[in-house]
Amino acid sequence: MIVEHEPAADGCLQDVATIFLTGRECPWKCVMCDLWQYTTIADTPSGAIPAQIDRALEDICTGHAGARAPSILKLYNAGSFFDPRAVPEGDYSAIVCALRSPLRVIVECHPALIGPRLDRFMNALATQASKDKCATPRLEVAMGLETAHPTALEKLHKRLTLDLFENACNELRLRGADLRVFLLVSPPFIPAYEQDLWLARSIDFSIACGATAISIIPTRTGNGAMETLEAFGEYRRPALADAERSLMLAIETAGARARIFLDMWDIENTAASLCCGQARVARLRQMNLMQTVLPEVTCLFSNEPHV
Repeated sequence: MIVEHEPAADGCLQDVATIFLTGRECPWKCVMCDLWQYTTIADTPSGAIPAQIDRALEDICTGHAGARAPSILKLYNAGSFFDPRAVPEGDYSAIVCALRSPLRVIVECHPALIGPRLDRFMNALATQASKDKCATPRLEVAMGLETAHPTALEKLHKRLTLDLFENACNELRLRGADLRVFLLVSPPFIPAYEQDLWLARSIDFSIACGATAISIIPTRTGNGAMETLEAFGEYRRPALADAERSLMLAIETAGARARIFLDMWDIENTAASLCCGQARVARLRQMNLMQTVLPEVTCLFSNEPHV
C-alpha cells in the first residue's frame, strides 16, 4: 500500500491510496507482465479481499493520528478486478463496506471482463452509499491498452484488439464509469525509431475512447520472456532518458485532454548509476504533479541537458 498525491481533473492535488491486493493470478499471460509474483495459484478465498482492504485502511489511519482514509482509493490486484476467481462476486458488499465511503474508487480490469459484474459492483457501491447517507463513489476503471500498434498488441498475447478495447470503453461510458488507460514505454515488437510515433498514436486513441487519465509504464525485464525478446532484438529495455522523453511527448500530445502519469515504480534503480539521476527523477515526479513539461536537468559534469 502506498499513499501519494495525484492531480485531479481540476488540477488540485488529492491524496490517493493504492492498495495492492493479493489474489489469484491473472488468466491472461501477457508477454511483458511480471505481476505473477504478487498472486496466488488457487482462487482467492471468500473474505480475503475485504480483509486486506480493511487492514490497509486501518494502517493508514493508525499511522497518521486522527487521519481519515484518503478519498481516492485504487484497488489493484495484479489481475482483473472483475475476474470472479480473483475477486469473488460474493464479496462485493463487504468490499464496498470496507472502503469507508471514498469519493472515487479505481479498479483495474481486462477489457474483455467489462459487463455484468461491473454492474453488480456499481450497484453495491450505490447500495452502501445509501446506507451511509452519502454520495455514491465515482467508479474509474483502469484498462491496459499497452499500445495501439495492432501487430505489437497481438504479439503481446493479451488477446485484445483495438475494436474490443473501444467496445469496452463504450460500455464504461454507458454505465457512467470513468476510464484510465495503461500504455507501455518501449513495448516489444516496435522498432526503436517508431516508438515515439506509436506512443503518440496510442495516447490519441486512448483519449478518443474516453480516457481522462493515462499512465505510461516503462517495460521491465524479470519474467524471462522479455529477456528472450531482448536477446533476439525484439525488445530494448528503456533507459531513464526514454522515460523522460516519453513523459514529455505524452504531456505535449495529450495537452488538456487527459492527465498523464509516468509510472515511477523502480525508477530510482534505473537512475542510481547516473550522477544526475536523483535530480532527473525529482523532475519526473514534479511533472506528474504539475502536468507540464519542466526545464531539463543539466548535468553538473557535462553541462549538457538530459532528457
